[in-house]
Formats: sequence, C-alpha cells, structure tokens
Amino acid sequence: MDVPKLLEAASLLVPEAVATENDITVNDVWEYLAHDEWEVALDLLEELGDAHPLPLTFWDTLATAAERMSLERSAAWCHWRCYETRHGIIRADLTLRPPQEATRQTPFSGAGVLRPMWDIGDTTPTGEPNLHVARLWVEFTPAMDPGGRATVRLAPLVPSRWRQLQPGQSITMHEDRTIAGTAIVLEIQHPPAA
Repeated sequence: MDVPKLLEAASLLVPEAVATENDITVNDVWEYLAHDEWEVALDLLEELGDAHPLPLTFWDTLATAAERMSLERSAAWCHWRCYETRHGIIRADLTLRPPQEATRQTPFSGAGVLRPMWDIGDTTPTGEPNLHVARLWVEFTPAMDPGGRATVRLAPLVPSRWRQLQPGQSITMHEDRTIAGTAIVLEIQHPPAA
C-alpha cells in the first residue's frame, strides 16, 4: 500500500467528532491529503491520535507510512504509541542530576533509545532495590541534557511489574549503580481490558 492509501486508511479510523485543542479534525487531514501534503497529514493524524485514544491499527498504519516517507522520529513515535496502546501509558516529570553529580556527561536522544533501570519501590529478598528496565521517551524535545528537566514517557520491559505505580510517586532512574535522575509519576493509563 502506498503512503496516501496508508494515511487515508488511518484517517478513516478517526471519529469525525474528534478534535485537537487547536480544533484540528479529520477533515483537515483530508484537505492536506487532497493536495498531496503527506507529511502535514501525518503530523495532524499524530495530533488527533494524541487527542483521543485510537486503535492499534491506527498507530501501526501511521508507523508504516512514516517509515515509507523516511521520517524516522515520526515512525519511532508511532511505534511507541503502538506499545502504549497495548501496555498503557506512564508519564513522569524527570529531573536529571547535573553533570558534576552524575556519571552522564552528555545529552541522550529523547526518541525512546535510552533503556535505563528504575527504582519503582520494589526490593529483592535481601532488601536491596529491585531495579526494572524501561525505555524513555522525552516529550517535545529531541534530546535531554544532564541536569535537565522534562516530561517523559516510560515503556517498561515487563509492564506487569509496574502496575503498582501511582501518580505522585517518586521513582529514580539509574544508568549504573548511582542515581541518574528522579521522576515524579504524573499519569498512569492502563490499557483497555482485553
């Protein structure tokens, strides 16, 4: 299937009543598709998907379209949203330790590449923190600097181990034995029951 057909298929999954905060609707997407503005149509569809929960097929179709247009970050975001559709959403306010206090001295990509460990409150049988791996997506910025602060999304390697998290809970990020940052959980959305 070619890119316009993929974008059309995805747009058919968006209810007509759905609108973004800026009053963008699926009709706006159709307008851009009619003028072969595929990248703009893709961006608008991503915004609509963020404004209203849409099915896995929607995000998977957008990911394929973004890959065919060689839009790596959009493709990564759509794959990320596929994961969240299956497993739920965890958003947190992350503050990294400054370079003089941490191991990390360089920025890292915000596009879900980093897979740090997290202390979410579990302990081992010996009482030590039981760390769990989760990929990290930084919202609205391509990279995060040491000492920086941003809203992030987490994609746990084993989602079932993260079910006890609550909004307001403090968790710590680790790239080695030391604490790399501290996050306050902002939002938890569990996936729909199957």
